[in-house]
Amino acid sequence: MQDLLFDFISKYVSLTEDEKNAILSLDIFHSFRKGTVLLKEGQKTKESYFVLKGCIRTYYVVDGEEKTTAFYTEMEALTPPCVVSKTPSEYYISCVEDSIITVSNSDMEVEVNRKFPKFEVMCRILSEELLAKQRIDFDEFKTSSPEQRYLNLLQKRPDLIQRVPQHQLASYLGIKAQSLSRLRARILEKRKG
Repeated sequence: MQDLLFDFISKYVSLTEDEKNAILSLDIFHSFRKGTVLLKEGQKTKESYFVLKGCIRTYYVVDGEEKTTAFYTEMEALTPPCVVSKTPSEYYISCVEDSIITVSNSDMEVEVNRKFPKFEVMCRILSEELLAKQRIDFDEFKTSSPEQRYLNLLQKRPDLIQRVPQHQLASYLGIKAQSLSRLRARILEKRKG
C-alpha cells in the first residue's frame, strides 16, 4: 500500500529515502471495514483521510434521512472542514466498502511540513486542485437536472454506479431511490431506441 501512496506523491514531488521513512514512521496506514463510521456529526477531529483502496462517503442526517454529499475513492483526499475551523463536524464520514486509508492529523502534518517543506508545496497544489474540482462539481450539480447528474456520473465516475448502494447514489444525485430506478430505465430505453 505504501507504494501506491509514494507513486501518487511522486506525481507532485520526488521523495528521498529519508522522506519515505519519515512517512512510514508515522503509522498512517489503516484498514477499515465496510460500514465503519470515521467521523460523526458533532464530533471534533484533527484527522484527514486519503483513500488508497476502497470508498468513503460524506453525508448529513436531515430529519432522520441520510443525504450523501460526496464519495471519495482511490487516490482522493478528504480533510473535513471541521479540521480547519476547529469546530464539531456537521456531517458523517463512513466507509462504503472495506477500505485502506491513510489517516493523518493536523499536528502530524505541521511536523512533517516543518521537516520537509516540499510536502507543504504538494499539499497546497492538491488543495487548489481539489477546490477547483469541487467548485466545478457544485456548479454542475446546481445547474443540471437529476438525469443530467446521473449521465455526468456515468461519464466521469462510472465505477461508483457498481460500487455504491442505490439509495446512497440516489441521495447523492438529490433524488429518491425509486426515481433513480425510473431514471435508469428511461436512459436504457433511450439507448436502445
